[in-house]
Amino acid sequence: MARLEGKTAVVCGAGQTPGQTIGNGRAMAILFAREGAKVLCVDRVAERAQETVDLIAAEGGQAEAFAANIAKADGAAAVIAKATEVLGRIDILVNNVGIGGGDGPAHKVEEDAFDRILSVNLKGAWLTSKAAIPVMREQGGGAIVNISSLASIAGGTQVAYEVSKAAMNRLTTSIAQSNAKYGVRCNAILPGLMDTPMAVAGIAQATGQDEEAVRQARGARVPLRAKMGTAWDTAYAALFLASDEAAFITGVLLPVDGGMSSRIG
Repeated sequence: MARLEGKTAVVCGAGQTPGQTIGNGRAMAILFAREGAKVLCVDRVAERAQETVDLIAAEGGQAEAFAANIAKADGAAAVIAKATEVLGRIDILVNNVGIGGGDGPAHKVEEDAFDRILSVNLKGAWLTSKAAIPVMREQGGGAIVNISSLASIAGGTQVAYEVSKAAMNRLTTSIAQSNAKYGVRCNAILPGLMDTPMAVAGIAQATGQDEEAVRQARGARVPLRAKMGTAWDTAYAALFLASDEAAFITGVLLPVDGGMSSRIG
């Protein structure tokens, strides 16, 4: 329970959309705090970030909330400025902000939806990384964990989301290569079908289906026990990549998908 003892972490997207289950950002923030990190919980919606902080505080952890739109340069810069103010240093940055909505295959998606999704999912991760890297270089190291998606290498019905996450993969490897000599690591997690509010509740609402029906249909597609993963699966992978246990790992794209990416045909 002390794998991040004495470390600081910034988790962007630490709030979540309402739902029956826990989201990736909240799970990561809670787990990091349990493992000894002091966490800055960032979300566009202040109340959602504060809910995560309250959960951490109830367990005796240390966290603060901060509201920002990281898809804007001033918002991303404000996050890193706040982090250096309240945390003193930035050992870990998690880029977990992501949206869908209005997406579709290439011949149907509207331009404004494509631009909005790319701006949030890709540009947001780049802007926060851009602001954090000089701090990490100056302090002699740090770990960036990007939350990509299995959709970055598979799919065909959400072109904007798929392209944004494929580009995030390349952003990850580019940052890893250009910052390795400074001790700054960058890795990405590619979650597969997960039982999170954004995924299950979002799809149910968009398609008019019952949430349990969506849950069962998604689970049936997963090779490992025919069951979706949870945000805790993402969180434990992020914990490893953010910790000193992964000190010699950078530029890695780690599927957390119940075997879906290994299946061909």
